[in-house]
Amino acid sequence: MVTNAEAGTADQETLDRAVAILRDEASVEVAATRNPGELDGVLHRAGTRRIVVAGGDGSLHAVVSALHKRHELADRTLALLPTGTGNDFARTVGIPLEVEDAARLVLEGRPRRLDLVVDETGEIVVNNVHVGAGAQASRKGKGWKERLGSAGVGGVNLGKLGYPIGALLSAVHPPHRRLRVEVDGTVVNDFSRPLLMVAIGNGASVGGGTELTPEADPADGKVDVMVSRAVSPLAKAGYAVSLRRGEHHERDDVLYVRGSTATVSGEEFWVSADGEIYGPERSRSWRVEPAAWSLVLPA
Repeated sequence: MVTNAEAGTADQETLDRAVAILRDEASVEVAATRNPGELDGVLHRAGTRRIVVAGGDGSLHAVVSALHKRHELADRTLALLPTGTGNDFARTVGIPLEVEDAARLVLEGRPRRLDLVVDETGEIVVNNVHVGAGAQASRKGKGWKERLGSAGVGGVNLGKLGYPIGALLSAVHPPHRRLRVEVDGTVVNDFSRPLLMVAIGNGASVGGGTELTPEADPADGKVDVMVSRAVSPLAKAGYAVSLRRGEHHERDDVLYVRGSTATVSGEEFWVSADGEIYGPERSRSWRVEPAAWSLVLPA
């Protein structure tokens, strides 16, 4: 079991309950890591044992990325205890958010092959990657997530409020970008149409349940690409309301398509990939690697 060495007391108590359930039926080694070097050492000595990731989308991303770079991902079986802030990928694939139920699933579930999204530099995306207003919300929300998560109230992690706060701050001056978006080589948006945001989803939700690409299925060999052209003040307000309801992809100013590859290029933009922020970029491409890895899911 790979855990975050910097987890708080409340998180440790939650993990202890999960470990107790696992140890009733299995031998469990708990390895707390602080950085990629420590994680790589843990994965090296794990051998062929099942790897249980205790954390959220960021922790899952880190382990999948490390195994991908080691060229071991295809042959390993992972399981997930969703102890993170948002746990969006767990929501998509049906892993229980209660840690005790998730621990039982580790023992009783079945491995299922899932897709992986890879960019032209070899960096991976497990859940979702987006640019524009969504990435700006993630940039602004990350600091709030860390501050609120370290504070907490009565053992409750307040970090989940970070993304809504970031979204609210971004709504004041949302970035409009003139970007070219291509899906499977076909231009679906050119520079003549300014964009609010673009999302490329392997999983359905971000930010603790906001269904940005609500129809995404991480086992269908495709990514869902959502392009929002809601740039006027009235359109942005309507888009925000429909996003909360998970109905934004039905709007006339939103394009929703599926494909195996996606490219975004044009004005400088920031990228949020599974919560990891990087940029500014001028061009970025992503492709789907179908059935690239195995995760234990409900039978």
